[in-house]
Amino acid sequence: MTRLLPAGLAALLLATPATAQQPNPDHARNRKQLDAYFRAHVKQINDACLADLSTKDAWEKKRPELRRQFLDMMGLDPLPPRTPLNAVVTGTTDGGTFTVERLHFQSMPGLYVTANLYLPKRREGRLPTILYVCGHGNVVIDGVSYGSKVHYQYHPSWFAANGYACLILDTVELAEIRGDHHGTHGAKMWWWQSRGYTPAGVELWNAMRALDYLETRPEVDATRFGLTGRSGGGATSWWVAAADERVKAVVPVAGIADLHAHLVEAPAPRLADGVIAGHCDCMYQVNTYRWDYAQVAALIAPRPLLLGNSDKDDIFPVEGYRRLADKARKVYDLYGAGEKFQLLETTGPHSDTPELHRGINAWMARWLKNDTAEQPAPDLTKRFEPKQLKVFDKLPEPRRNETIHETFVPAAKFNPPADVDELKAWWPGRRADVWRALHTKVLGAEYRVPHLQTAKVAEVVTHEGVRLRAIDFDPQPNVSLRMWVATAAGVEEPSEVILSVLDEAGYKDWCESFGPNFAGALQYPGPLARNDAMFAQNRAVMRRDKVCFAAVAPRGIGPTRWAAPGSKEDTHVRRRFPLIGQTLDGQRAFDVWQATQAWKEVFPPGDGEPMKLTLHGRGDSAALALHAVAGLPPDSREYARLDLWNLPTIYRSGPPLLNAHRYSDVPEVLASVATIHPVTLHVAAEADRAAWAEAVRVAGATGGRLTVKVGGE
Repeated sequence: MTRLLPAGLAALLLATPATAQQPNPDHARNRKQLDAYFRAHVKQINDACLADLSTKDAWEKKRPELRRQFLDMMGLDPLPPRTPLNAVVTGTTDGGTFTVERLHFQSMPGLYVTANLYLPKRREGRLPTILYVCGHGNVVIDGVSYGSKVHYQYHPSWFAANGYACLILDTVELAEIRGDHHGTHGAKMWWWQSRGYTPAGVELWNAMRALDYLETRPEVDATRFGLTGRSGGGATSWWVAAADERVKAVVPVAGIADLHAHLVEAPAPRLADGVIAGHCDCMYQVNTYRWDYAQVAALIAPRPLLLGNSDKDDIFPVEGYRRLADKARKVYDLYGAGEKFQLLETTGPHSDTPELHRGINAWMARWLKNDTAEQPAPDLTKRFEPKQLKVFDKLPEPRRNETIHETFVPAAKFNPPADVDELKAWWPGRRADVWRALHTKVLGAEYRVPHLQTAKVAEVVTHEGVRLRAIDFDPQPNVSLRMWVATAAGVEEPSEVILSVLDEAGYKDWCESFGPNFAGALQYPGPLARNDAMFAQNRAVMRRDKVCFAAVAPRGIGPTRWAAPGSKEDTHVRRRFPLIGQTLDGQRAFDVWQATQAWKEVFPPGDGEPMKLTLHGRGDSAALALHAVAGLPPDSREYARLDLWNLPTIYRSGPPLLNAHRYSDVPEVLASVATIHPVTLHVAAEADRAAWAEAVRVAGATGGRLTVKVGGE
């Protein structure tokens, strides 16, 4: 067969610049389906959460692996080295009955943690000690950040006045040195998802190292550590107690609710979306293992845990924490430790109330001092001016705080052996490791549980010698997509199918290559002009070579778009996916694979050779096509070839795929796929070949076929 010329393929399939605009589709209908999708997944996760509890012994056997999974989702498996803390006390402030040390330490080299240590002046022996982890309450004056420890100072003041040592920590973002909690919330750093990074992991590690520091202090009784914080600090309290057995009593305040509240349903005005839009990234783990939050509480059992919440808190809603408490209580019951798990629900909004203070103080007295007497009244007085609590006169150099997200979770590197014989021996095992990571940590549960879909020809339009079939299929429950199959009229057995993965601009190009007579089948939402030259050229190719051009727009693109790209709504939709163990683009890769299966259901292979199927994509769509194949079993030979244009060279610059950059990088995945499926890679310039040199070398040495072409070669 005469191969389709690149120019012909480009005319039909290559996208126009990403700035191309098109009319808005019916977002409301698509959002309704999307919300049903999240509702179903959240229900699956919630139903599975702690559903197999039987005996204490059985739970104890599971717990080490569950703790490892938890640390993994925080980017902390394995734990980083416990490097020297290099703690420095920069000054002392007098608080009357107590002193405040202004100090910093490095939780890892160059990652500074600013803190204040409150110590009673009168003490006998070592003291029960509270680690207070701050929420989002930074104090900034004249552009100078003093940290959240200034805002929350009344907590450690009360503890120190009542016989405790208390270390209060600044957060990564709201500290004297400003890091970032909002990479996906506001800065569109979607590569955080590919790296498997969450600032919650940094907050957890900083607090664990704070306990390391407290163990060095002669004033501190390290067998009596208590932990508390509210809002963001409530979440960090949760994480630290789950990860570190040194915490003997914990009170997370207004820092947790179940997954249903975060993603599905919460009080108005957030009824449809849950409360995720009201939270920054430090509130969430990367939910690779599809946990609901009661499972985090379960890791704390049977140590004393008091959940503090308010009944008018619109970002930690009542039903969300009540449902969670009902599940977590069952684990405490296995230990016969019901008195060590309590829910404190007070009247009020999302704020630090005296009632919550009373509960915290009584809980710590009971479990750290064996004191059940009524505690002194809460005192919300801020005794100190911000400058009295400031640690640094001048910020240290060098430091990593502002850019810790770049290195906290190391990026995987493709580093094959230079020797050919060593390479051949190394590659089969390495390729299996890459596939296993993609299969279990990156592309989501769907690649492990095939969905029995239905596919049908919904519409057929023939005009001016071109026949277009519209095929509807459901890659998953609550996801309905359409792919299109074009042939010359009268061609019943195409010689080859070229299936293109469309982005927004590519969908517009595809529709314009057919024009208004096909608009209904294409589900194009507005006026549609035809590119006459493109239509004529493509018709000639389809007639001459009997080629079938097909295309699919994965979920959220073209007809199924639910929000304007880059809008706030789109941002928070994308943020929801990692909390069900996915990314949006990981599911789009799954859509591409399912599109190839839908084709088979409508046009089943005959007795002869199966029809050759080529996957084609450009830019991010090329990455989706690549990973649609990469997620299949390593010996799968379903596709004739892949034709990829301007494939992103690293995960950081491509579509986010959960955890992918922790385990591999794009050139290695490309070499892995090219071991089985021939791949043609098109790059823009000769200099771009270098990025793929190792992939070409590995594929060539191990029997694969990877060809790199420049421009229109």
